[in-house]
Amino acid sequence: MKTAAVTTAATVAGAAFLGLVVAPAAVDWYDGRHEESASYATGAAAKEARPSVPRWLPDTATDISYAMRTTGGERLLRATLPATPLPPSCKPLPADGKPKNPELGASWFPEDTTARQATHRCDLYYAYTDGDILYAWQHNDDWIAANKSAAGH
Repeated sequence: MKTAAVTTAATVAGAAFLGLVVAPAAVDWYDGRHEESASYATGAAAKEARPSVPRWLPDTATDISYAMRTTGGERLLRATLPATPLPPSCKPLPADGKPKNPELGASWFPEDTTARQATHRCDLYYAYTDGDILYAWQHNDDWIAANKSAAGH
């Protein structure tokens, strides 16, 4: 009787350990395994090192932080811009524009960023500035649509 009770207690404790410790760690690993991030001194260095960094980013931008999901088009970008507030290729969002929320997160990207903060569209990226700091993100749905369009679908 005591052996069965001890075995049951050990099984319950083991299941609780798996549920509370191992499962969340596995989920974090699984969710993050296709995400990459890097920092670069300048826009030129970022574009040279990683072809997926947007070409509209000024070469003279500094303190670049970049994150991406390798299984899709989700991207985050933070950069300190030179004197110009936004690159000339960035266009104001139309009043009826429907920006999308960022899908990734990073310690250097404001956690509370939402689509409502986007003021411009820089190619496929939604963007806004806070002083001379550029925050921009690319949504996977927009990336997929652009790729389908380019492929003639």
